[in-house]
Amino acid sequence: MEILFELLTKFWYLWLLVIAAGILEVFMPKIKGFLGEKSVIFLLSGLDKTKYKLINNIMLRVGNKTTQIDHVIVSNYGIFVIETKNYKGWIIGKEFDDNWRQVIYKRKEKLHNPIKQNYGHIQALKEILNDFGDINYISIVAFTTRAELKVTSKTDVVYSINLPKTVKKYKAENITDLVKEDIYAKLISLNVDSKETRKTHVKAIHKTLDEKDIKVSRDICPKCGGKLVLRNGKFGQFKGCSSFPKCRFIAK
Repeated sequence: MEILFELLTKFWYLWLLVIAAGILEVFMPKIKGFLGEKSVIFLLSGLDKTKYKLINNIMLRVGNKTTQIDHVIVSNYGIFVIETKNYKGWIIGKEFDDNWRQVIYKRKEKLHNPIKQNYGHIQALKEILNDFGDINYISIVAFTTRAELKVTSKTDVVYSINLPKTVKKYKAENITDLVKEDIYAKLISLNVDSKETRKTHVKAIHKTLDEKDIKVSRDICPKCGGKLVLRNGKFGQFKGCSSFPKCRFIAK
């Protein structure tokens, strides 16, 4: 016992390192996410400020719901709505899939299609900015270089380091400086910065995803309420909505 106590006191710094390593492992995903977000902000902040006005991590209330958007750029070329993801491994998916796949060696996980997620953000912005008439909304999904993209899509799905180049490829001006400033001011004024509201928003997202999984497990289509049936496809059997082609939901 005395020898054990002596070892503990003599090599106390090793125990501190073990504890620190354990804490770092727990918080590493959040740290990587934070650093990834900051790097995107750094890249986008280099855009010409006379043409592009950047808003990061904006939350807007639409009716009795809230929507959180990673980055919005109000520009003379339209409104860029950017969804950023910090996944690693292969990211496999198509434009209209409900879910995409993340593949790390033999492990496969599903993630909600970020293009559809961003479509929801754009619809919310359209409702909020309906006074401004016909505005060009440009959806961009950006992944860090930890991922290897294997995505088929007309919507821009790019690596975050290519964000400035992707934004600048849109060159047709359709918003005047005055309208651009008005849109930017309105979005800033409507930004919800309450921590409690933001926590509620995250809980609502998790609840919606849980409810969807429960319905699928009961062979109920979460999109239209129809029955999910087993079908044969090119790559084997899958569960799809019995209301096809009216409803194209596929359980993945």
